Amino acid sequence: MKSLELRIPPPLVLVAIAAAMWFISRVTPVLEVPTPYRKLVALVVAVAGGFISYRGVSAFRLAQTTPNPMKPDEATVLVSSGIYRFTRNPMYLGLLFILLAWSIFLAAPWVLLGPFAFVLFIGRFQIRPEEAALSRLFGADYADYKAKVRRWL
Repeated sequence: MKSLELRIPPPLVLVAIAAAMWFISRVTPVLEVPTPYRKLVALVVAVAGGFISYRGVSAFRLAQTTPNPMKPDEATVLVSSGIYRFTRNPMYLGLLFILLAWSIFLAAPWVLLGPFAFVLFIGRFQIRPEEAALSRLFGADYADYKAKVRRWL
């Protein structure tokens, strides 16, 4: 399965899982939740996710290092300030929030498998190889950072 490492851009993973969630919502029972409340909560969670991801990307750009998740070996700086003080993966955390918002919007309990699948896939095929690359590039500094800041929250 090593062949999937760093091969599929995380936004594409999000789109594929969101499409699967939509299909699941069409063939499984849906909760009866008033639409205005469901939409409002989904919107708030999605906006929070977008904001978290944006903060992650902007911190990389401010540090003048690559935000490209497919090429972690090209990182020039270990970013540990801003939102990176709270989570090592704000871009993926933001995408997870967006999938959670989609789950809320769809209101079908089985679609919660989508965010779970996202965490498993991104953890194995994106985060693990990234962490290996960052360990090679930044050594003890990255080890110290990992000891202080959680992967997700």
